[in-house]
Amino acid sequence: MSEAASARSRHSSPAAVPLGPLEPMLRAWLPRQRWFAGKGRAITRLRLVSAVELLPPGSTPGLLHLLVGVDCADGTADCYQLLLGVRPAPLPPGLAPALIGRAEHGPYAGHAVYEGLGDPRLAALLLERLRAPGSHGPLRFDRDPGAPIPADPAPRPLSGEQTNSSLIYGDSHILKVFRRVWPGTNPDLELPRALASAGCTRVPAPVAWYEAELPAGPSGGPGGGRRTAEPLTLGVLQPYLRGSEDGWQLALRRLAAGADFTAEAHALGRATAEVHSALASALPTVALGPAQAARLAAGMTARLAATVREVPALQPFEAGLRGAFDALAASRGTGVPAQRIHGDLHLGQTLRTADGSWALIDFEGEPARPLADRRRPEPAVRDIAGMLRSFDYAARSHRPFAPAWADACRAAFCEGYARTTGRDPREDPVLLRAYETDKAVYEARYESRHRPDWLHVPMAAIRRLAERERPARRMPHPSPPPPGSAAPHPHPKPPRRPLA
Repeated sequence: MSEAASARSRHSSPAAVPLGPLEPMLRAWLPRQRWFAGKGRAITRLRLVSAVELLPPGSTPGLLHLLVGVDCADGTADCYQLLLGVRPAPLPPGLAPALIGRAEHGPYAGHAVYEGLGDPRLAALLLERLRAPGSHGPLRFDRDPGAPIPADPAPRPLSGEQTNSSLIYGDSHILKVFRRVWPGTNPDLELPRALASAGCTRVPAPVAWYEAELPAGPSGGPGGGRRTAEPLTLGVLQPYLRGSEDGWQLALRRLAAGADFTAEAHALGRATAEVHSALASALPTVALGPAQAARLAAGMTARLAATVREVPALQPFEAGLRGAFDALAASRGTGVPAQRIHGDLHLGQTLRTADGSWALIDFEGEPARPLADRRRPEPAVRDIAGMLRSFDYAARSHRPFAPAWADACRAAFCEGYARTTGRDPREDPVLLRAYETDKAVYEARYESRHRPDWLHVPMAAIRRLAERERPARRMPHPSPPPPGSAAPHPHPKPPRRPLA
C-alpha cells in the first residue's frame, strides 16, 4: 500500500490548529505569489477558515491543507487555498526555493513550512486522494468512475500560471488547483461537465475533483450561519494532451513567418460556435429585455468611469466610448439570447490538437469578477468580442503592425462561427461594439497596472472604438513594442493541454 493510501487524515477546527505560528510567514509570503489578488493592498488580518492535516506533522513530510481568509485595509476580503508541506528544518536542497518560513513555536516548532505542490511526494498524495473518493473533514474528493487514473505517475508543477497552480502527472493528467476560492461550483468544473453531458468533444470532461463544505459565519467559512448551500471548488483533474499547440503562440509564429492564419481562425470560429450551442442545450438560457440591457450597459459604463479615474490616458475618449454603451441601452436588448459562456475567451485559452482540431480550455472566467457574475448567463457575443480583441493583440505585437492580418482573422472567425450557427456575430453590431469596447477598457486597466509598456496596444483599439461614429482626427501613432519585450496578452498563461 502506498504512503498516500495508508496515511491517516485529520480535520482540525481553527481553534485546534491555530494560524498564529504560521501567520508572520504567510503575511510575508502571500503577497509575493502570482495568484494573490491583493497586490498593493495592506493585509490587516489573516483568518483560519479550515485546516486539514492530510498527512500529520509526525510524518515526513507532513501535508497541511488550509483555507485562509485575507482581510485588506481597503475592506476587501478573500479566501485562499494553501497546501503546505511540513518537514524538520532545514529543507533538502531541491525544496529550498519553496520555503515559506521556519516555525519557532507552536505545533510546528523546529519545522520548515513550504509550498507543498513542489514536493513530488505530497503531489502524489493529492492524486491518490482523487483516485480514492471520500471525505476528509470538510474536504470531499470525487471522480468519474468510468475514467481511469494511473496510480503512480511522476508529478511536476506547471510554472508560470498567474491565478492558480497546476500539476502535471506523467503525460496523462493535469490537476488545476484553485487558489482564490468562493462558495459555489467553479465554472471550470461546472461547464466542462455540462458539455460532456451534451456530447461536446471540444472541451475535456473532468475525471476527478475535490471540494470543501464549510460552516459559515464570522469565525468559519465565507457564507452565512449554516453549512454553505454550495461547496467551494478546490481542484479539477483533466486529461493532458501531448503535442497540442497553444493558440496564442501558434498565431504569433504564423505572424513572424508572414503566414496566413485565416483557415485556423475559421476553424476556431466553428469550434467556438459548437461549444456555445452545446452550452445552450445543456444549461438554461434567457432572453434579454429592456431592464437587462439597461443593467448590462450600466455595468459597462461604471467600469469605464472607474478605469478612466485609474488610467488618465482614457479621458479624451471617455465620451466616445460611453456612446457604445448608451447605444446598447437604447437598443433595449429585445430578444437577444443569453446563456452560459466561456467568459474569458482569447487565443491563449485555445489549443490546436495534433489532428488539427481546436479545443477550448480554462472555463473559470475572468478571475477578478465575483463568482456569481461569472455564472450568470450572458450573450455569446461577449466571447466573440474577446477573441476578436485577441487577434488584434497578436497583430499589434508584430513589427510592423499587421492590421490586414488581424482584419482577415477577425472576419474568418466570424464566418466560421456563422457556418455553424447560421448567424454572423457582425449582424449584432451594437452588442458586438459594446462588448469589444468593454473588453478594451478592461485591457487598458490591466496593462496600466501590470505592463505599462504595452498600454499602447489597447489604446489603439480605444481610439478606433471611440472614433467610430465621429469624423476621424489625426492621432499620434502608437509606440512600437519595446525591444526584447515578450508578445503581450491580457491574460498571459502557459498552455494547459487537456485531452479533447
